[in-house]
Amino acid sequence: MTPIDFSGQTTIVTGASSGIGVAFARELARRGSGVVLVARRHDRLEALASELRARHGADAVAISLDLSEPGAGRRLAAELTERGITVDGLVNNAGFGTDGPFHQEDPGRLTDEINVDVASLVDLTRAFIEPLRTSGRGILVNLASMTAYTPTPAMAVYAACKAFVLSFTEALWYESRGTGLRVLSLAPGLTRTEFFDGLGGGTYRGGYQTPEQAVATAMRALDRGRGPSVQSGRLNALTVRLPRVLTRRRAVLLSGMVSARSSGPVAVAG
Repeated sequence: MTPIDFSGQTTIVTGASSGIGVAFARELARRGSGVVLVARRHDRLEALASELRARHGADAVAISLDLSEPGAGRRLAAELTERGITVDGLVNNAGFGTDGPFHQEDPGRLTDEINVDVASLVDLTRAFIEPLRTSGRGILVNLASMTAYTPTPAMAVYAACKAFVLSFTEALWYESRGTGLRVLSLAPGLTRTEFFDGLGGGTYRGGYQTPEQAVATAMRALDRGRGPSVQSGRLNALTVRLPRVLTRRRAVLLSGMVSARSSGPVAVAG
């Protein structure tokens, strides 16, 4: 296995103010890529950009952007064009989830969730897919979730969003064959990030991994030229096979049992 040479490249990382986004930015900068860091919290982005410049000599740019607003991807593309920045890679990491019975969810929050997890991901991908394909050596990584593989009661919208991301990315993987662009959907599973802070539903039980472990899984798959999707963690890789031997009804019933609340929700999310 020959690691990808990222020297001279520039990669966008969304959701780069915490968690898996930070880990992706650090790993890409370590490998020689310049990075465009995108999130809402500009102070965190600037701190990370300073760190990457000092530690790796990386060309790091921080751009504050609210991805819940329509057309965010096209606005980012216009700003980078104005700055003279050409990108070779895109990591669509930004996203958040809601947790609870659908009929009790806040409609505005659900709209923002769909905008960030689906609409902005599509908008960003469409805005940059041509330069990524033209580069001939770039990457496109879209963050899915273990919930992408099975409908998840109490996280109905989030799981549906991630199912879209998985299907969308796998289709782009096929379309991008022969271009040199490596396309991958990453399902990280339970990861120690701020993702769960926004759910407010209790403590999720299960084996957590670190953001660095999730990123290492993605980078190994990219280095090997594998795709179109990968799950982080051996148990998660086995788990996705279960729905294949169950009827849709049984798969949903099992998922509902797993996600049922006792002292706190039990779920597999990423």
